[in-house]
Amino acid sequence: MKRDSLSSPLPDVAAGPHLGHPLPLEWVGMQGIALPLWLEEGGQAQQVHAWADVHVDLPDPRVKGIHMSRLYLLLDAFAAAQPLDAGALAAVLRRMVDSHADCGSTQARIALAFPVLRRQPALLTAGLAGWKSYPVRLQASISPQGFALSLTVEIGYSSTCPCSAALARQLLAEAFAAQFGKGGIDGAAASDWLQEHASLATPHSQRSTATVTVPLTQQAELDLFPLIDRVEAALATPLQTAVKRADEQAFARLNGANLMYVEDAARRVQAALAPHHAQARVTVRHMESLHPHDAVAQAGQLA
Repeated sequence: MKRDSLSSPLPDVAAGPHLGHPLPLEWVGMQGIALPLWLEEGGQAQQVHAWADVHVDLPDPRVKGIHMSRLYLLLDAFAAAQPLDAGALAAVLRRMVDSHADCGSTQARIALAFPVLRRQPALLTAGLAGWKSYPVRLQASISPQGFALSLTVEIGYSSTCPCSAALARQLLAEAFAAQFGKGGIDGAAASDWLQEHASLATPHSQRSTATVTVPLTQQAELDLFPLIDRVEAALATPLQTAVKRADEQAFARLNGANLMYVEDAARRVQAALAPHHAQARVTVRHMESLHPHDAVAQAGQLA
């Protein structure tokens, strides 16, 4: 009778003797685990495709390795127990530590990265709207010192250089004076000339990003959209989706009324967040159209 090989016990190499270097490890785990999550924002729920990194510490040098399948299964159960919130993150982190008591683990951490989608109306045209994506990262950890959680969101906007705008205005003023500097100015002729030549020189603008990180407590709501709203209101030139000519003109007006260096942008966001998130960290990046490098500024520091 042929012996069924599946009836034999499977080898467990991890349970064998530890023949390597007996040293503690700060973190051991997995990165880039695909995970469906449900997120509730603005009274609506949306499913997001997240990527998770999960780790526990391995302080006992005599332990050969951790139980990665335990972490994976706990993460899978966490994804099914929606919606995502700070309390759920704290609970799964405690379970991860408990699942590795036999390894001496006392700490665990999770990082979740995902884009959140939001419908944005056009600036002027009624009924016109499109979708914007905001990259989000949640980093949570638990240790004997307690639970820690931070939320990071990246917000796109447009920035126009004040110096470039001033240089463009100077060229326009000189050209206007050369055309109409002698005698009286014919209003209709001046209007026609400006329609034709007002873009004689234009200030350089750039797509820009503000990356904001705020600490949260275990009882706090994620409140992604209110955070995004504060940043976009402070900068005043959020990127647009669907537009018609009237919306594009309105956007040009906003850019002209909100000339800003990278330092200005960082300070605007910092001031807007201070009443709500005193420990917020703000990093702004202007992807220069003049230079092959970026301009950056940072404000605040997480405790």
